[in-house]
Amino acid sequence: MSLTAQRTYDVIVVGGGHNGLTAAAYLARAGLSTLVLERREIVGGCCVTEEIAPGCRASTTSYIASMLRPEIITDLNLREYGLRMVLCDPALQVPFPDHQVIPWWADRKRAVAEFRKISPRDAQTFVRVDDQLKKLARYLQPFFLQPPPEPGMNSAGGWCDLFRVGKHVRGISASEVAQLIAFLTGSLGNFLDRNYESDKIKTLFLANNIYGKHGGPYQPGSALGLLFHLLSGGDHEVQGFYGHVMGGMGAITQALAATGKRRGVEIRTSAPVAQIDSRHRCVRGVVLEDGSEIRSRLVLSNADPKRTFLKMLGASELPEDFLRAVRGIKMEGPCAKVNMVLAEEPRFTGTPGNATPKERALYTLVPSLQFAERCYDIAKSGEIPEELWVDCVVASNVDDSLAPKGKHIMTCFVQYVPYHLREGSWDEKRDLLGDRVVKKIAEYAPNVPNAILTRQVLTPLDLERTYGLTEGNIFHGDLSLEQLFFMRPVAGWAQYRTPIAGLYLCGAGAHPGGGVTGAPGHNAAHQALRDWKKGRFKGAAA
Repeated sequence: MSLTAQRTYDVIVVGGGHNGLTAAAYLARAGLSTLVLERREIVGGCCVTEEIAPGCRASTTSYIASMLRPEIITDLNLREYGLRMVLCDPALQVPFPDHQVIPWWADRKRAVAEFRKISPRDAQTFVRVDDQLKKLARYLQPFFLQPPPEPGMNSAGGWCDLFRVGKHVRGISASEVAQLIAFLTGSLGNFLDRNYESDKIKTLFLANNIYGKHGGPYQPGSALGLLFHLLSGGDHEVQGFYGHVMGGMGAITQALAATGKRRGVEIRTSAPVAQIDSRHRCVRGVVLEDGSEIRSRLVLSNADPKRTFLKMLGASELPEDFLRAVRGIKMEGPCAKVNMVLAEEPRFTGTPGNATPKERALYTLVPSLQFAERCYDIAKSGEIPEELWVDCVVASNVDDSLAPKGKHIMTCFVQYVPYHLREGSWDEKRDLLGDRVVKKIAEYAPNVPNAILTRQVLTPLDLERTYGLTEGNIFHGDLSLEQLFFMRPVAGWAQYRTPIAGLYLCGAGAHPGGGVTGAPGHNAAHQALRDWKKGRFKGAAA
């Protein structure tokens, strides 16, 4: 039965991920009637807590909160709706094959003292470099919650953008401009080789960067993560914040859904959108997979650009040069996820006997930059590396509500696997991937293989099929320089608007990109509201 006669909404948000929910809450707060349509049976997209065994819950996809914008937490009163984050301390921890475990403590003085045990020179260098990186990151910070500038100068808007950019970088020196360009274009490996002598210290920096990105640590552009991860996050706007979310990552999206509903947002789950309805390049609403039509004056898509423009819209509705650019967006997600329920806590060799449960919650298994580079080289040829980079979070050590007493939740992010396999299919190779992850973990925590009660393996194909990520890309498009800032999603369309009047992109495929930040949703909602206030869409959806 068609729903057309029931109601015409001001806004429909396609996809109930964290960015879609963020956008919906802001739009409803401004007084617009807002409907969120989510294809799955739960909201949250890739920011969810799901039961993977009876009574055992895991952050099945995204797993640590780092850059969730403090402004969004405050604006939408997320703490009032149960959001609580606990500082990761250590922020990360790397066990090495020689059984030495090196933590990177959240407190810088404590971190420097730890690094001094390995290399006094590198500990001193770390202070200098950390100050340098944080200062450069502060120049980038204001652009996170603003539309990127339009590069053209043929309009008043272009000149306004130029002045806006200039205001934020006022006072930047020539040497800092050079440093910023070097970080945006240079490789992580070369930067570390120039500045540090200890391979273990270099590996700590590697363990904190290039997650979900194409390319090994020596590929140009891989140094960008050094700045990206020093943008502020959390309740108190701390640079480089990493937090465990109590109740799992789904607590973020449950809080966003709750605050949205308080403001009048209507949320429908199990409501997959088949088509964004447009006529004469003006949006009219959506059509669900069951044939139901719902009218609206605006549509915000939280789906990735390829899914939005190549699957939900007819090609005749879009300019050919725009379609060509969208088809060229680099996706092919290079990562997977393995979630486990264990009968006992993993015991990582070399962990101090007096370490607290919280200090036994994070372990990144990547022994060197050369290891990571080889891993990527194998994956890019369509093979599953036998030796994998695995990032482990023993979430139940921080939040015992996730599993019954005596059981433990460990989630594992797997870096550098191919989306396109050279031989066979991911359905055939899923268990092989899971076995190789367990084998890698066993090198550092030998008790894990015999403790596994439940194992969930999410391949890149599973990320696409279950979570709607085209080609399994967790960022809705690679975070490379040619796909960032005013080039995201494609050149000429970086300010959330699209060639379809009234249709906006609000997901991670828009500026500033991926991660659980809420920034694309916030920015797209505010752009749509600016256009709404100009009266552009009041008569639409007829």
